[in-house]
Amino acid sequence: MTMPMSRRVSFHTLGCKLNFSESSTLAREFEEGGFERVPATAEADIYVINSCSVTEHADKKCRNIIRRLHRRNPSAIIAVTGCYAQLKPDEIAAIEGVDIVLSNNDKGDLYKRVVELSGHGGKPQVYSCETAELTNFFAAFSSNDRTRAFLKVQDGCDYKCAYCTIHYARGSSRNIPISDIVAQAGRIAAAGQREIVITGVNTGDFGRTTGEKFIDLLRALDRVEGIERYRISSIEPNLLTDEIIEFCASSSKFQHHFHIPLQSGSDRILAAMRRRYTTAKYAGRIAKIRELMPDAFIGIDVIVGFPGETDDDFRTTYEFLSELSPAYLHIFPFSERPGTPAVDMPGKVPAQVAAERVKKLEELCERLHLSFCERALGKEYNVLFESTMRGGYMLGFTGNYIRVKCRYDRARINTVCRVCIDSVEPSAVAVGEIVE
Repeated sequence: MTMPMSRRVSFHTLGCKLNFSESSTLAREFEEGGFERVPATAEADIYVINSCSVTEHADKKCRNIIRRLHRRNPSAIIAVTGCYAQLKPDEIAAIEGVDIVLSNNDKGDLYKRVVELSGHGGKPQVYSCETAELTNFFAAFSSNDRTRAFLKVQDGCDYKCAYCTIHYARGSSRNIPISDIVAQAGRIAAAGQREIVITGVNTGDFGRTTGEKFIDLLRALDRVEGIERYRISSIEPNLLTDEIIEFCASSSKFQHHFHIPLQSGSDRILAAMRRRYTTAKYAGRIAKIRELMPDAFIGIDVIVGFPGETDDDFRTTYEFLSELSPAYLHIFPFSERPGTPAVDMPGKVPAQVAAERVKKLEELCERLHLSFCERALGKEYNVLFESTMRGGYMLGFTGNYIRVKCRYDRARINTVCRVCIDSVEPSAVAVGEIVE
């Protein structure tokens, strides 16, 4: 007995943009199959949760969502996939209301598996696999969700950093050929979206399974008609080559926007984390970007409270970041993940100490971000406006990722407009006027 097809489905996506692109692709399968997609806040007959497991908080958030959705509609089917489902399938299956759990390897079969269910209430079906068996590539991109599309180009990671479970949850680095990705970009362009964010677990490692290079992918995407903007979601500093930086500087489509994980400004801690660069190498990458793109937005990931991080290590990190003066900091307190080498490392940092360090970096981030945005005052930028209207204004982003608001004009939505920045609010939102 298969389920009737006139059913409502809602999606709840946790974690990274990679999950976002995958959820969007799964949603299209349901819609093509006759299901009605409803907002995450609405009651549905089927709830799909694409989970994250980068921190214990992410695991807890997933469990809380499952319980809340089951209370909202006790008869609904609940399907859980993603990294938490990959790492701890039995733990999720034991939560009341869960009907099916699928590993990351089986994520692409989620629609088929859910439709095949006879209904809610039986013993949960669990599709699991070991890390070594994570070999499938679920091709995915987001659509109809916002002005920007997220295009998955790579999956998995070979780095095995001391604090991270991603290798265990996503498997080894792998990808599909450039030609297939270009075809997907063409579909995005045909749907009317103007900007693509290139995403993956370790994007710069693209080509492991096809013998191609990330720079070759960028060049091929640059030639896709209909796409006006590209952003690289995140790239490891040791994989951000001069060739890539120079290409982005010369391309009219690739935006001056880089997200480059650092994690620590202490070389001693970087070595303990098993990162593949030094602070000198990292600073060299930032200097190269600014040499060619002085206006570039640079976002940086930082982990505080890693085992063994002393006050001196944190002070070194703080001073290093202050000197680099990035546009934004993404700050994470260290979260101990079972099965990682960091679990057994000495020198645990008390939670209160880590929280104080987080607060100091958050204050630094606020100052740096506002300062970066204020440098745009009086200048003109190309802004791609999104459909959301807030208080009579429409919002969009400059190429270098400054959030801009202008008086709402429906005709300007999903178009690139020339805007002069008149002021910057304390929240770091720029206010401008369209000049053409």
